[in-house]
Formats: sequence, structure tokens, C-alpha cells
Amino acid sequence: MPQAPAQPTKLSLHRGDRRYSSVAGDDKLSLHSQNVAVNSVLDAGIKPQHQFLAEERWIALDAALDRPRMRYLSAGSGPALMLVHGLLGYSFSWRFTIPALAQHAAVYAIDMLGTGFSDRPPGLDCSLKASAERLLMFTDKTGLARCDLLGTSHGGAVATMAAALAPDRFRRLILVDPVNPWSAHGKWLSVFLSHPLVAPLFLSLAPRVRILDEFYLRRVFGDPRRIPPDSLEGYRKPMRIPGAYEYGLAVLRSWNRDLRELESMLPRIAHLPTLLIWGSLDTAVNPASAAPLQQRFKNCRLVMIEGAGHLPYEEAPEEFNRAVTEFLYPNSH
Repeated sequence: MPQAPAQPTKLSLHRGDRRYSSVAGDDKLSLHSQNVAVNSVLDAGIKPQHQFLAEERWIALDAALDRPRMRYLSAGSGPALMLVHGLLGYSFSWRFTIPALAQHAAVYAIDMLGTGFSDRPPGLDCSLKASAERLLMFTDKTGLARCDLLGTSHGGAVATMAAALAPDRFRRLILVDPVNPWSAHGKWLSVFLSHPLVAPLFLSLAPRVRILDEFYLRRVFGDPRRIPPDSLEGYRKPMRIPGAYEYGLAVLRSWNRDLRELESMLPRIAHLPTLLIWGSLDTAVNPASAAPLQQRFKNCRLVMIEGAGHLPYEEAPEEFNRAVTEFLYPNSH
């Protein structure tokens, strides 16, 4: 367990017209804990009483050291549900999702190591299996014996691999536009960007050419007019931290090998009740790949959100939250 600081530090975070504070260092699981408003930046005019609070925590994955630390948001109570973001996302991706699902579950929205505001240890193994093993390590450290697991995009592949490595840890699986072996998108791009001659150029240019952020964001929405006003700046914030782009390239280096391994592991979780959610206009992971993926499960439902792109939880949050809630908590209405 990480050692708490000798003198706990009083922390406060200003949100709107109120201040929320907590004492860091006295939590058994984390080095630092404070309350944050999940949806405070959605609208400059949002009223403080309508803000939704989650607890922001950091947990050390190494029992003997204080590092590396993984950041996560925790909210709600009830059966545990873990949310796993995509390649360029972090817990911010779930700001429309957490308030809805925390009414039914104890929600854990993580920042994977190397992303978001979690630590970026040098030489991090970013293969699919290594990322999945860190996810399982997180469940060990937080005492989650069994939970439901929801992953999106590359995080969907990580969630699938984690479930395949330890099927007894998870009750149900929800995959949102998940990277999978039947979508060709990304297979050639991963080879190109991770090439030894291209990668250094990408690492040099990507942080400086800010228009690329906006271009990518517009590409992953079915209708760019539905991009939330806080999305661009929200996703940019952790990308300013050194090591953010290195993580992405590290993931791409083993992309195709990882997908072959993932396909071989799918029979191990064929029995898990699974929900697939896809945006019909997804340009990052081909919606046509949903059918062959669905066939690998014995009890799998597919929800296609018409007109949405790669981020249906941001573009059509009400429809997305309703699909997840009806699948996980059918008796809650």
C-alpha cells in the first residue's frame, strides 16, 4: 500500500460559486483524494446545485512504491462498474455518463497509465495484454472482486482482453465502438505512424500543430454540430503533459499483433452477457465489424445509435445512457 504523507494536505477545488475541499493522505487506497465536479465545464452558466460531484483519487499499482500512480474518479454506490476510455481519452470522456450510472452503481472511471492525469512511467509496456493486466491490478488494489466492465474504442479492446484473462472477475461486458480484429481501420495507420522514420517526426509535430486536435475531434463525431463546447479543451489538457503522444505510438507498435491475440482469446468470454453499442457513422472503427464480433458471444445484444460517430456517449448521451441502464439495471425503471 502507498504510504500516506506525514502531514495531510488540505486541498480545495473551486467550481462555480462553491468550494469543495477534502483532506488528502488519509485514504487507505490513494495518496490523494478530493471532490471534483464532473460536469462543471459543460456550460458556463450551469448552476452549482446541478453540478455532479465525483471523488478524484490516485492509487499506486506497486505495493512497495508510491509510483506509478493511476488516477480515477469514483461516484455512486451499489454494484461496481468500471469505465475504460479510448486511446486519446481519459475519465473526462464519461462526464455525461457518470451522473446517470452513479444512480445505480459504484462507478470507477480510470485514467490508464500513460494517459489522462495518471503517471507516465518511461518504457511502459503498452501492448494490449500488459494494459489489461494493469486493469486487473487496479481491481486488486481497489478490492473489486467482481464488477461490470465498460470499455470504448481501444479501451474496449483492453476491457475485452482483461475479461478474457480473468473471466471470473466480471459479471457483464459493455463494448462501445470497440477496436476489434474485423475492422481494418487503424491497421495500416498503426504500421505507418510507428515506423522508425515516421514516429520521430510525428512526436515533433503533433504537439505543435494544434489544428490536428480539432480535425480529429470533428472526424470522430457523426455530426460536428453536436460536439460539446468543452470537448476540445478537455481532451487537450492531458495531451500537454510530456509523454502523452509517446503512449499513443507505443500502443500502435503492437496494434496488429495485439488484434490477432485478442481474436484467439475471445472463446474464453463467449459466455459473458455482452452489450455492443455502436455509432452508425463511426469512421474510426467500422460499424460493419459489429456483426462478426457479436457472433463470438452466446448472449450478445447490439445497439446501433443512428447518426452518431465514434463517441456516442458524448454525441447522444441520453440514448447511450438509456441503453446501458436497460442492459445492466433492467428493473430500475
